[in-house]
Amino acid sequence: MEIGYYPGCSLHASSKLYDVQTKDVLSRIGIELSEIEDWNCCGATSVGKQDDFLAIALPARNLGIADATGLSEILIPCSSCYSRTLVSQKTLEGNPELKAEINAELAKKVEGKIKISNILEVLQSKTAEIKEKAVKKLTGLKPVCYYGCLLSRFPSDMPVSDSVENPVAMEGLLKSIGAAPLDWGYKTDCCGASASVNDADTALRLMSKIFKDAIARDANCFVTTCPMCQLNLDAYQDEVSKKYGITKKLPVYFITELIGVSMGISFDQLQIDRHFTDAMGLLKELKLL
Repeated sequence: MEIGYYPGCSLHASSKLYDVQTKDVLSRIGIELSEIEDWNCCGATSVGKQDDFLAIALPARNLGIADATGLSEILIPCSSCYSRTLVSQKTLEGNPELKAEINAELAKKVEGKIKISNILEVLQSKTAEIKEKAVKKLTGLKPVCYYGCLLSRFPSDMPVSDSVENPVAMEGLLKSIGAAPLDWGYKTDCCGASASVNDADTALRLMSKIFKDAIARDANCFVTTCPMCQLNLDAYQDEVSKKYGITKKLPVYFITELIGVSMGISFDQLQIDRHFTDAMGLLKELKLL
């Protein structure tokens, strides 16, 4: 099965390990990813704060390229990229004049044919194959699933496949491979996103609430799909802990990482040692590596 693939900027840079894991895991369950050619940045959240037209036009160019492949579906693992691209497609669908204006400048026109899927939708469609390929049960793993604020929440009604306020797709996938995900109160709260750069105090305060609730529930790790969320919770954990007196550290895994572990993929292939907060110790303690 071949589907299109838009990695976005993060998966070619700070979250390269997510790109590696996604390709490896999906190939093992029968999905061939075809990265669209000459893609551009979708603008993420930054452009949307500055220019409404560019916020639609930037992902529209990628949509035109994707439509031209003739494929029926495209995977976008990054929550921000997924959100911006889906919003662009639906906005153009409901605004023929804007669509015509943008298409007039594009070599490959937006047709609106391709289905835009996030990583959880694609993985859920292959739950049976994931269970079949699992050679290790993730016994002892007690994660809290952190969806962040962009994966299921949109500025207008969108055809999302999970609950907006209480998504459960990650929990279902993790249960299928032996983990015991915990219920908690911050699964869709914001981690501060790019505010960690220009408003660090706010971002650290938001992250502290996330850490405190996870620890209070006796979680031993986070699991996420968003590269910005993963980077924030992983890279700023020492700073948050120092500022807010939090003594326990929790590894922050991508969902693809733990599925890869269950499949017996080696830690060096999955690049688990590239985390800022130790992600190897827990898996070794539980004899999963």
